Amino acid sequence: MTRRNPWLIPYQRLAARHGPQHWWPGETPFEVMVGAVLTQNTAWTNVERAIANLKAAGLLDCAAILACPDAELAAAIRPAGYFNVKAGRLKALCRFLAERGVAAAPERLAGQAGQAELRDALLAVSGVGPETADSILLYALGLPSFVVDAYTRRAYARLGLLRGDESYAEIQTLFERHLARDVGLYNEYHALIVRLGKEHCRPRPRCPDCPLKEICRHAL
Repeated sequence: MTRRNPWLIPYQRLAARHGPQHWWPGETPFEVMVGAVLTQNTAWTNVERAIANLKAAGLLDCAAILACPDAELAAAIRPAGYFNVKAGRLKALCRFLAERGVAAAPERLAGQAGQAELRDALLAVSGVGPETADSILLYALGLPSFVVDAYTRRAYARLGLLRGDESYAEIQTLFERHLARDVGLYNEYHALIVRLGKEHCRPRPRCPDCPLKEICRHAL
């Protein structure tokens, strides 16, 4: 890829400003998977509190979650919001891992099938949508699946690279078509987009200090 690639230029500018993001925070692939479910519709600070509760209760383990009463699990993850729903989703994910024979070592899931087949299998799990599935594939399993979120849609519509009404799959395809198929690149790029969305490209944008203001149609 060259520096003239309009899909790579934002990454280069963001990386030059912020450096490596060291995302996703998680000590194990299973913790990353749990975080991918808990972060749905909530801030990461709330997820951190919920994961801390799971660790303190000895529940950050696939078998332990499956054996835990629903009410107890929901209470542990209460800080993440929608705790009853998310407790059910965590159990569904853990049942999936157990059925695949990887409950004790979820990272082994990556070697069981091709990426497309694994993605379809994850999407069949209750409560796992495209963003959650791709987060698990990329950050927990180390597979090159670009993660799209609301920050991506908003920022890249303002940059003029998206209309803003594309589907998740269409946006993901555009990124993957224009970028090298590289786990490290996808990891850092998504993390940098999240930072951009939180600090600058908000619903009411903060353009003056944005690292992309010189290439952004909205800021010009």
